[in-house]
Amino acid sequence: MLRLNPKMRFLFWPFLLLSCTFAFAQNSDAGRNQFESHCVGCHGTGGNGGELGPAIVGRVPNFTDAELDTLIHTGLPNSGMPANLLNEQDTRALVAYLRSLKPADEAGPRRATVTLTDRRTLEGLVLNQTAQDMQLLTNDQLTNDQRVHLLRKNGAVYREVTSQTDWPTYNGKVTGSRNSSLTQINKSNVARVAPKWIFSLPNTAPLEGTPVVVEGMMYMTSANECYALDAGTGRQIWHYQRRRTRGLIGNAAGGINRGVAIAGDRLFMDTDNAHVIALNRFTGKLLWDTEMADWRVNYNATSAPLVVGNLVVTGVSGGDEGARGFLAAFDQATGKEVWRFWTVPQPGEPGAETWKGTDINHPSAATWFTGTYDPQLDTVYWPTGNPGADLNGDQRGGDNLYSSSIVALEAKTGKLKWYFQYTPHNVWDWDAQQPPVLVDTTWNGQPRKLLLHANRNGFFYVLDRTNGKLLLGKPFVKKLTWSSGLDDKGRPIVLPNQEPTAAGNRICPSLEGAANWFSTAFNPVARVYYVQTLESCSVFTKAEKEWKAGEGYFGGSFTGVPGEARQKVLRAIHIDDGRIMWEVPQSGHGASWGGVLFTAGGLVFYCDDSGAFAAVDEATGKPLWQFQTSVNWKASPMTYMFDNKQYVAVAAGSNVIAFGLP
Repeated sequence: MLRLNPKMRFLFWPFLLLSCTFAFAQNSDAGRNQFESHCVGCHGTGGNGGELGPAIVGRVPNFTDAELDTLIHTGLPNSGMPANLLNEQDTRALVAYLRSLKPADEAGPRRATVTLTDRRTLEGLVLNQTAQDMQLLTNDQLTNDQRVHLLRKNGAVYREVTSQTDWPTYNGKVTGSRNSSLTQINKSNVARVAPKWIFSLPNTAPLEGTPVVVEGMMYMTSANECYALDAGTGRQIWHYQRRRTRGLIGNAAGGINRGVAIAGDRLFMDTDNAHVIALNRFTGKLLWDTEMADWRVNYNATSAPLVVGNLVVTGVSGGDEGARGFLAAFDQATGKEVWRFWTVPQPGEPGAETWKGTDINHPSAATWFTGTYDPQLDTVYWPTGNPGADLNGDQRGGDNLYSSSIVALEAKTGKLKWYFQYTPHNVWDWDAQQPPVLVDTTWNGQPRKLLLHANRNGFFYVLDRTNGKLLLGKPFVKKLTWSSGLDDKGRPIVLPNQEPTAAGNRICPSLEGAANWFSTAFNPVARVYYVQTLESCSVFTKAEKEWKAGEGYFGGSFTGVPGEARQKVLRAIHIDDGRIMWEVPQSGHGASWGGVLFTAGGLVFYCDDSGAFAAVDEATGKPLWQFQTSVNWKASPMTYMFDNKQYVAVAAGSNVIAFGLP
């Protein structure tokens, strides 16, 4: 063993440090040489993108060393990336060098002092700047409060701008009505609307979220990523990203995330592996991270959370994988769980008698779609998912509470107030994950608090949301074979021979449902509810399936009906009696998932099955405007007022497009 004279240690440590530095430099040089030999031609200097290939600096953190090794050696032949037959030492050096790369704009923001039109000065960090605009991050020295200022060049000084009307939550309002009082864009001028800006989210699946706008800043998500944008220009302010979870199953594994919730300076979002996190909404800095459930037993998360008082409420996905559903509330400041409501009771608990068989152990009834909130009643309304196994009810005889239901929960405690089950003993996968819309209006001449819901099972419901009593239940699609109607309490009257079979059985609506999670909207003046509907049937096939971690728990399969066309139809439903006031049949394959928006300008914006973003007259359904995007819609529109100009925005493919008047 080497022993050093104490006096020699002072000579040895600098030598060791120099040796390590020299070794690191050698490895770095070797990795750079490999990168320049094999990668620069496509991905550009520094990996920030080239003529023949995309930027890779933002992709590298999503891969382990072993995955990068495989990618280097096998390439992506279908995407034009060749294989590279490097030896182990060169591969290791290249991977290390790839890890050292940083985006071109990560040199760090510079400090600046700007003068405003009112002669005030602002001093802070320049997050983004062009010849016409700037985004400046300031920090109040007394309160340590950080703020982003959106600035526009005005001669030698700057003008500060912001939004006058926000869209602060997934549906614009916690009541879920997806309507707006803005009228700048209206029937008389909508034909002149055109794109104002586009922001592309690189390396993402088709976006399913709705942009949220608060104080001029727009927030848009994909799986484990959030972008903050200048809502007037689409310029990026910051970007948060964490590595996607490998080995995940369920919807989140496909890259789905539907958005954020905002409270004060905090932004809340779900991660793919069933965590809920809080970020500083001005900087993207992580504030806390709370695990909701273990993703290894088939949990994941995709929904936009909901701010409820000083809590943030969110749910989990895993309904097609047998994960037991729950809804949970977390303290906004600390991330500590305050309450949890399980959507299926455990054996021996009240309600467990509605599960006869072993499937109560893997019951599903997930809570993956954003609910709504009534501040006056201090009640949270949340839709629940289908029971598991989806298409086979042999091991879950009974109604299977509280699956396929709306649950009304006390906001402070999560205690159940009431529930309404739309589809008892659901064997068609018709969850209740459609928007629950809260409306305060008159009913039979008396003021009443209502909940509107166009269910996946083909019936439109009006409930008294104080007690869950059914007020109205009417079909809203023509293709409906499974039930002849509802009884006085809202229980469906199920027709014979309308369940999945081993040989396959034609049933309407299709498995996708007469409606689904895409947004609906309510017109409070006309008392009309707008919903994208699907006229379609499926062949439902039942099969045996044993639950396993890491596998789906569907209990069957489904296909389209040979020779039968599917069609999306935008419908306007009068809430008093369920009458269809007008409808807009669409051209396409019935495979789009876009929603609707109502504005007081007399317009209904919707995502047409043809790929167009369109607007119709709210009173007649007459087409007034469209812009072809050629995407298969997965998202729903919103609107806001920025710098005294109205914008309508929607996620189209992997892009956010904001429209406005010239």
